[in-house]
Amino acid sequence: MPEPAKPPKPFAGLDLSKLRHARRKPDPETDQLTPMMRAIKAVHSVTSPGSTNPDDLERQRAAQELFGRLVSPTLGLRTDGLTIHRGPAPVPAEWVSIEAGHDRRHVVLYCHGGGYTCGQLGYARVLASKLALAAGCDVLSFEYRLAPEHPYPAALQDAVAVWDHLAYMGYGARDIVLAGDSAGGNLTLELALRLKEQGRRQPRAMILMSPWTDMTASGPSHTEQAAADPMLTMEYIQSVRAAFCGTRTDFEAPCFSPLFADLRGLAPTLIQVGTNEILFSDAQRLHQAMQDQGVYATLEVYDDCWHVFQQMPTRSAAQAMDSVGRFIQRLL
Repeated sequence: MPEPAKPPKPFAGLDLSKLRHARRKPDPETDQLTPMMRAIKAVHSVTSPGSTNPDDLERQRAAQELFGRLVSPTLGLRTDGLTIHRGPAPVPAEWVSIEAGHDRRHVVLYCHGGGYTCGQLGYARVLASKLALAAGCDVLSFEYRLAPEHPYPAALQDAVAVWDHLAYMGYGARDIVLAGDSAGGNLTLELALRLKEQGRRQPRAMILMSPWTDMTASGPSHTEQAAADPMLTMEYIQSVRAAFCGTRTDFEAPCFSPLFADLRGLAPTLIQVGTNEILFSDAQRLHQAMQDQGVYATLEVYDDCWHVFQQMPTRSAAQAMDSVGRFIQRLL
């Protein structure tokens, strides 16, 4: 029997009244954004996303958990919590399943985003639920250990433990689709590379949404899209990078930047990215590197969309998730 899911963490320190009472000051950068982009930027800025001190991290994590509870699809879905004991630490996890008949032979293993410093099961439930509906099969998400409390390689160790749990349940590598967004896209790639390093089989496919692939931030979009991105800033990238990498500064190492890894032999991959992202180059260059190394990869670019736009209840998000479902079904 699955263990009951852990109760949501309290939303201590999250002052949503700032959104209601803040007076908008003229901002040349913000004024270039659409009303939707300005609203997203305002919400995101309330939780001090550029900071990794304990109080600010608590607010960020609470805000993400609240976001997940408010936005996650629930109709026709069920969730079952469990704890996986196959690595150096217990890993809280959650199955998201369609209540009606669905494909039980395959599974999506989903790695949530959050800059490796934020993200719990409630936050992961947003895209886990959408992936279940799009793919028509069960989705397993997990709460990997977060930086700065647990820097590299804690998250990867937890991901390998969850993969091993699926193998223990009887799922073969070809029964599993790996998916991830943002830092979860980085973790998805790093898990695939670790499996390759260990001589193990690759998953059936990978789905990468706004993946963070280059911790050196060397792509042109990091500067060219700075004004257009309502979600991410270079301050944020540098802050969470330092938290995740700890004392290491070799950000070009493949264990941090899979863009620079040997990608040969990885699974067919769908990459989605919005035009209004400083991580646009991370997706674009990964697609090119995969093609150059003989990996089947498809890049989908969504106009006027922001970082991990698939989470939101918008037409573009629905189109993107429909495309994810078609990509997965073609390969299963």
